[in-house]
Amino acid sequence: MRRIAAFPVSLTRSRPPRSHHLMFGLAPKYLSWLWQGFLVTLGLAAASALAASVGGLLLAVMRHARGAAPRMLAAGYVVALRNTPLLVQLLFWYFGVASLLPDTWIAWLNARHRLDIGPLTLAWPSFEFVAGWVGLSAYTAAFVAEECEAGLRGVRRAQHDAAAALGLTPMQSLRYVVLPQAVRIALPPLFGQYMNLVKNSSLAMAIGVAELSYASRQVETETFKTFAAFGIATVLYVAAVAAIEAAAYAATQWRDRLGAGR
Repeated sequence: MRRIAAFPVSLTRSRPPRSHHLMFGLAPKYLSWLWQGFLVTLGLAAASALAASVGGLLLAVMRHARGAAPRMLAAGYVVALRNTPLLVQLLFWYFGVASLLPDTWIAWLNARHRLDIGPLTLAWPSFEFVAGWVGLSAYTAAFVAEECEAGLRGVRRAQHDAAAALGLTPMQSLRYVVLPQAVRIALPPLFGQYMNLVKNSSLAMAIGVAELSYASRQVETETFKTFAAFGIATVLYVAAVAAIEAAAYAATQWRDRLGAGR
């Protein structure tokens, strides 16, 4: 039997009278829900950022290939993904792709699995998480590709000529000369995309991923403390984005010091 994620719906039961003390403070159980949702958000964003970085870099390299086919393929991917709403893409990967898979595959994906590596036991992610990861990675890769391409274009032509004069092949020139400089140029906007990724991960609640926004909605439904539930979620989102911004600042300072030392 296929699982279908439901969108959060508003409850019709009457809410208890609100008072000032009901607006603040949550029981430890509900704080744990929010924290677990925050960890899922971080895990989803980190896994998506890694995949999007690799995919975006490959797309940028394809757009600078000599052949017309890889250039057109990469350009078409970027245009299609950038101009399609992320929510639609997430629904496609969860509902659309799931409808094409055999029922036995869906049953296996929805079952609990674990991987034992020595003393470590890793839980297999749910199908909702995998669909959210694929959707976020594919969407963000299109934006990362644009930033990486801008970095590649920012490398001076003299660097290419110098690499050719040293006898480097085009692939060696790309690997040892062009890419390191392009990545340093693209660092600040790349971190901006990672910040957007953390915020975009909240849309994964639409397909049942129990991330922070989903957990906040559940806490609000259970306790009716809307301000507390979403207020804490807001603080956690701000903390995550602030940490990425601090990392971006540190990376920019490192890049500037590296450039000044040359």
